[in-house]
Amino acid sequence: MKKAALFLSIGLAVAASLLWSQQVTTPAPPRPPTPPFTAAEVEAIPLVAPRAGKTVTKTLFDGKTLHGWQGNLDWWSVKDGALVGKFTDKVPTNFLFTKDNYSDFRLTLSSQMVESENHAGVCFWGEIAEQGDNKWYTHGPLVAFPNPSMWDYIARQGLRVYRPTREKVTSQHEWVKVEILAQGNRVRSAFNGVQVMEWREADVKRIKEGPIGVQLHAWSGPQEVRYKDIVIETFPKEDTLITLK
Repeated sequence: MKKAALFLSIGLAVAASLLWSQQVTTPAPPRPPTPPFTAAEVEAIPLVAPRAGKTVTKTLFDGKTLHGWQGNLDWWSVKDGALVGKFTDKVPTNFLFTKDNYSDFRLTLSSQMVESENHAGVCFWGEIAEQGDNKWYTHGPLVAFPNPSMWDYIARQGLRVYRPTREKVTSQHEWVKVEILAQGNRVRSAFNGVQVMEWREADVKRIKEGPIGVQLHAWSGPQEVRYKDIVIETFPKEDTLITLK
């Protein structure tokens, strides 16, 4: 009887362990898609006038060094004239940030997802934050590419955007030419010469002068993303996207 009870106890323990391991390793269900704004919905959010300041165009990345940038250098380097975010095993969402802060700007860059089916992105209007042991997280909005979308790293959810086109203008592993125009509370984005998104921040208290960060998104497995030709124009003179075909 004692042996039978012992075997039963061991069997229950093994079964419980297997059940627990299945619960731990079962991936979370995919997030539901974020519905886009209609043109009328985005236009119903009042525009905030662009801020006034000195218009300066400057290159943020010299193509050779990380001068002017800060982040975890275990994950970020320079190679072949590009900023490279790379990891071979598992990495948390993290950013390489500018040391300078910006409010209204036009940012142009090229980006390539070299390896993985993940996405890249640019964060702004936020602050450098910590997430556990990761000291290079953000609280603020993000423009993601190659597939156009936006994310809120405060509420941790997708942002509703207006999409002027449903045309597919990018591919996963090709270089993408990105333009982001942030003025007042309005953000417009163009990829490869086509306007793909417009978003407006309804809560003006959330618009902050902050660093710009390029993203290495959380992933399990090999991943590499590149950014180059990074140029910013502060307080843009033209109230329009300039890379449109």
